[in-house]
Amino acid sequence: MVEKDTENEVITRVYEAGYTIVPTVKEEDVEKVVSGIRSEIEKIGGSFIAEGAPSLTKLMFPIDMRLPAQAGEGEKHVAYDRGYFGWLKFEAGTQAAKILTDSLELNSSILRSIVFKTVREDTRAKFKAPQLREVRRTDTIKAAPRKVPEASDAVPVSEADLDKALETLTAE
Repeated sequence: MVEKDTENEVITRVYEAGYTIVPTVKEEDVEKVVSGIRSEIEKIGGSFIAEGAPSLTKLMFPIDMRLPAQAGEGEKHVAYDRGYFGWLKFEAGTQAAKILTDSLELNSSILRSIVFKTVREDTRAKFKAPQLREVRRTDTIKAAPRKVPEASDAVPVSEADLDKALETLTAE
């Protein structure tokens, strides 16, 4: 299951698993589903690095899920627009991603999931609150009238003068 390098060294990688739990799972039972995912990771020899607790989130678009056929009925399709999204970062052997992906696909409480290789460091974006500058309250600001240049201030320029100026600029 775990690849070994020379002299019995186990090759491990850091993975992150993101999952969305169906909203029909009761809020108190969400932790049971997550502990099932954790036990699956422990079963494949993984050790946990970080975790994001699942929270109910509105999805950007409805996700269709097939439900197993009931007695006397056909297969049902249900579209969910919400789900409990959470994630786990763990270190495990090189086959862990495939094994965990297969396990999550078989879990009927998981709407969608993804497992990918990542780095150990914290890669979440850190948002800085913009610094607000202090503004003192003053009296009402009065607009000053704009100075409009008068036509008499402008000196007319001939075409010949413009051409001469362009030639000297482009000649250099």
